[in-house]
Amino acid sequence: MKRRSIVKYAAVAAAMSLGLTACGGGGGGSDQAKQSGTVRVTLANHVWTDGIKAAIPEFEKSTGLKVELTQLGEDQLSDQYNVKLNAGSDEIDVMMYRPLQEGKAFAKNGYLADLTKNVSSDSNWDWKDYQEGPVKATTVDGKVVGVPIITEREVLYYRKDLLQAAGLQVPKTMDELEAAAKAIKASSPGTAGFVARTGKSAAVTQFSSFLYSFGGDFVDSSGKASVNTDAAKKAYAFYGGLIKNYGPANVSTDMSWPEAMAIFTQGGAAFYTEADSLYKNATDPAKSKVADKVGFAALPAGPAGSKPYNIPSWALGVNQNSSNQENAWKFIQWATSKERTLEAQKAGVPGPRASVWSNPDGTSTYPKDLADAISASAKNGVGHDRPEVVTVGKAREIVGAPIVATITGADSAAAANDAQTAFQTFLDSEKK
Repeated sequence: MKRRSIVKYAAVAAAMSLGLTACGGGGGGSDQAKQSGTVRVTLANHVWTDGIKAAIPEFEKSTGLKVELTQLGEDQLSDQYNVKLNAGSDEIDVMMYRPLQEGKAFAKNGYLADLTKNVSSDSNWDWKDYQEGPVKATTVDGKVVGVPIITEREVLYYRKDLLQAAGLQVPKTMDELEAAAKAIKASSPGTAGFVARTGKSAAVTQFSSFLYSFGGDFVDSSGKASVNTDAAKKAYAFYGGLIKNYGPANVSTDMSWPEAMAIFTQGGAAFYTEADSLYKNATDPAKSKVADKVGFAALPAGPAGSKPYNIPSWALGVNQNSSNQENAWKFIQWATSKERTLEAQKAGVPGPRASVWSNPDGTSTYPKDLADAISASAKNGVGHDRPEVVTVGKAREIVGAPIVATITGADSAAAANDAQTAFQTFLDSEKK
């Protein structure tokens, strides 16, 4: 036995002699773990994780398995995956990951096990109950590689008092949104008609819903860049134009959601398009000066209809190199059951199952207009909110450039043409 292995197993033996459970280090003594029926689960710090962690004793009692849990911040989680998965380690069984940020890279590198047969084998667990958008995001090359656990969609946040004072209805179309934003900015000095993310990369996810609603996408059906189509140019001009023409005075071009949300919650804007999962920032009186004045609606329809993203921000997968995959699936099957999904949703975690949204208990903790907006958005939603590529960060910088160009008054059509060239070059480089 190599010295490294001797040290590792000695440490496990010492821990066992003290009555300790190996946790947080992820995996010393993997053979012993499997022999004793242990499932090694790595999760991110998240409200979903808090709920599932509290319920783990139920799983252990019903299955006779033990859960060895590692819980990490997002950066630490990424670091651990980069080290362990790249090394082919079998020290992780179940892994919480972000399908649209690293899912394609993980699948390409062979880190995620094929779960297609697993999700199809239990009609009571019911894979068909999962919404189309989240399913698409966790399916790569026709194989299911993850099970969604948390979803979000883009909705319209608005100020009910300002609309009432201006005699306006809640906008149902993009044209109505622009007209209402213009009217309120003109009639309420110091109040922006519209606010949203402006940062080159940060804005891409929210801009995506405008792009789809105008009939575009980042990539066409043949896999080619499509950010300079007529639909895409109109979407860039519209999104950036709303902020340029009706946004806050001297708006910066590096805002992500905390900055945009702060403007809205401090009373600085009438309309705000953002992820539904962040809604409590606007309705909590401790955080929002307009908590009792906020309303929610589905994303207004563009020429192609209302097509917000409907995505899983997190999912559970199984490490391809785990030799404990059967027990890993048992944990996922339990953690993503209808019962557990309902409990998570009641705690404020929007779930991916249609049945939970149709259950009154599933929407009992949400504002009614928000629940209605989410239900409508889930039906029409698109399963990605950024380019579906391996190197997501670089792609977002490229396709987000025309947003900033439009906000700053540059030629948005020319910026879209430049982005098209750069993005196609990027896509070609990923194929090599």
